[in-house]
Order: sequence, then structure tokens, then C-alpha cells
Amino acid sequence: MTDADRPAAQAATTARSVILERDGAIGRIVLNRPDAMNAIGPAMAVELSRVTAELEDDPDVRCVVIAAAGPHFMAGGDIRYFAELLPQPRDRRDEAFSRLIGDVGDAVRRLRGMPKPVLGAVRGAVAGFGFSLMCACDLVVASETTQCKLAYCQLGVSPDGGGSYTLPRLVGLRRALELAMLDERVDARRALELGLVTRVVADEWLERAALDLAQRLAQQPTAAIGRTKRLFNASLQNDLPMQLEAERQSFVAGADSHDFTEAVAAFVAKRKPVFRGR
Repeated sequence: MTDADRPAAQAATTARSVILERDGAIGRIVLNRPDAMNAIGPAMAVELSRVTAELEDDPDVRCVVIAAAGPHFMAGGDIRYFAELLPQPRDRRDEAFSRLIGDVGDAVRRLRGMPKPVLGAVRGAVAGFGFSLMCACDLVVASETTQCKLAYCQLGVSPDGGGSYTLPRLVGLRRALELAMLDERVDARRALELGLVTRVVADEWLERAALDLAQRLAQQPTAAIGRTKRLFNASLQNDLPMQLEAERQSFVAGADSHDFTEAVAAFVAKRKPVFRGR
């Protein structure tokens, strides 16, 4: 996103590897290791966990965007960091890996659970945890340059960052296993066909398209979107009676909201509703 696109944007938190910006009701997380293709190591994992916690608890943020500096979203884990860990004693190495995976898992859990839409804006390499992070978003706008790859098996490990949870739910179990086992590269158009991304745009339009969609989402009834997100995610574990009961409770809670009252009043008055996100 260029400065021209975000005249009112104000950098709230700048770290070595993650930038958090706020632009009105939009919170924007920027992965910021472009020289390393935004490969994630311990510092970025800690920062990502921290900024997602900050956005989760911020009632003024009604849409979260995850983007990246440079031509690549994320190439996965920082292999150089992994190489530094290998000579260390096993208990120290295991503790470091466990902490890293725990931090990225915390970030994904917050993104999946926060009661507001999460939008990914991806381009270039989307691999390893970058792939899992993309799958954790509710909607994804992809540049035509996007190349997705799980890349875990070729490194001799299994997925992290919730990839084993989200991917089968997005594309089905057998397709997910194929993507994991064969580790084939998926371009933007194929990712759209599979449901890994929701829109594909020319690379030069990625920031603009993501901003436009984020602004639309930020103007929606955020609490209703949060309840809808919860229902859809729960539907994959619930049986029909459980889901019907969850829908009943969610609708009744929504009918108590400002946005429901505003929507009904606007319909009767034949005007456009102005939602406050609560």
C-alpha cells in the first residue's frame, strides 16, 4: 500500500520484523523482512503474536489486513535460524522450536477467533508458515505473481501454524494430502480454483484492491460478521441440532445489537444503514 493510498495511515508500532499500522478502522500487519523473503524466525514470531493480541482486543479496529513488504509474502521458516539450532543440545533445540511454533500458533488462533474479518494480501512466494498464515485468513486477495507451496515435507517436518487444520477445510482432505505430500507449487489462478484465495488481481493493483475490500469490510456490522465467522467455523465440528442451537443463540444475541436496530430502521426509512460494529 503506497503513501498515496493511505494518506491518513499512522504507524502505531514498528518492530524489526513486523509493522503494525492503523488507518481508521483498519489494522494492517506488515511482515517486514523483505531481504529474507519475510522468512519467520523467533523475533518475527513473537512480534506477530503480540500484534495479533493487540488487534484482537482493540474495539476500534473492524478489519485486519495481513500483508508483507517486498515482492514475497513469506517463504516459510528461517532456515538459517534452524541451522544455528541443530548443533545445540537436544533439550535446548527442542525448547527453541517449541517456543517458535507456539508463538505462531498463538497468532493463528487469535486471527481465526477474533470477532472481526481478517484479510490476507499475498504475492510472490507463499510457503511454509506463510501458506498456513494465508489459510488462516477469512478472505485472501492474491497478486498474479503468487506461488503457493506447503514446503514442509521437503524440509523433513510436518505443517505448523494451523495448516493441518485449515487446509483440509478449504480444499478437502484428499486435495490437502496431495498438496502436502507432493509439495507441488500452486500459482494464483490454481489457488483461486482450489479456494485457497478469494480474488486474484494484477500485481500493481494488490494494495489498492486489498484496501478497497478492507474498507468495505470495516463498514459492515462487525459484531454480526464475528458471529457469522464463529458459526461457520463451528459448523465443521457440530452436528445439525448443535448448529441450529448455535444459530438460535447467535441470532438472538444479534437482535440485541445496535447494528440490527439500525438496519431495521434504515430498511423502513428506505435509507442506507450506518453500522457501528456493535
